[in-house]
Amino acid sequence: MEAFATVVDQGGFTDAARKMGISKSAVSKHVSSLEARLGARLLNRTTRRVSPTEIGLAYYDRARRVLNDAGEADALVTSMQSAPSGLLRISVATDFGVNHLSPVLGDFLKDYPDVTVNMVLNNRYVELISEGFDMAIRVGELEDSSLRARKFAETTRRMVGSPAYFEKFGRPKKIDDLNEHKLLHYSSEASGNVWKVPAPSGEVRQVRTAGWLSVNDGQSLLNAAIAGLGIAYLPSFLYADAMAKGLVEDAIPDLPADIQGIYAVYPPGRFTQPKVRAFIDFLVSAFADKGPDNW
Repeated sequence: MEAFATVVDQGGFTDAARKMGISKSAVSKHVSSLEARLGARLLNRTTRRVSPTEIGLAYYDRARRVLNDAGEADALVTSMQSAPSGLLRISVATDFGVNHLSPVLGDFLKDYPDVTVNMVLNNRYVELISEGFDMAIRVGELEDSSLRARKFAETTRRMVGSPAYFEKFGRPKKIDDLNEHKLLHYSSEASGNVWKVPAPSGEVRQVRTAGWLSVNDGQSLLNAAIAGLGIAYLPSFLYADAMAKGLVEDAIPDLPADIQGIYAVYPPGRFTQPKVRAFIDFLVSAFADKGPDNW
């Protein structure tokens, strides 16, 4: 089948033999055997040219698909068995990258010395393929359904403020009370200055307010909350340590927890590059003990 398709592609037996790295007589023998098995003539042979018959042209279309699939299958096996290597470009939100990924990244590099990591810290939504990233780490609802994703941890999002702030301005008792408070917003969120907060009824309420401060970095928002500047809506991987030390408190303790997944996302495809697959497996292992409130 490969000999026949190559003859059609190259327009003759001589060029097909050169392409396949075998003799012209071997190519002719393969094609003749195929025609004998099928009981049909696939090629018109003249002294000047070789062209597919009507049956041969129809057979060629299907044969080429089969050969391409076989080639991809071979490539898949080779890829899955090859050792991870090469440059791995990762997009990570600054706060997660600095506080949680950077401290464990060395373990990955020790395990895979042939992989070079370029971790780009930013607080915007990157286009993986067009911007040349192999993968990204994203928190919460995934917007692009065309990407492949694997959840490796969970975090709880809560509204937090400092004890000094609540002593001065009071503590909100329900979601509607937030309109009377100073709110600290994450300015790079696509939804703008809107908080989607789970209510005790189970519905998701939207809190819309201009807020007192907007920052495109979660750590800076936490610092502002600790300083008593207002209430911030943050993931547990940011506020957990500060809450354990008493620097911030839950603004409305009776609200249901807003549990969000933390995902490794990567471009779609029939198989995953070894370096990407290795890093995702590493993330799952490194953050295996990280539950919604265990950071």
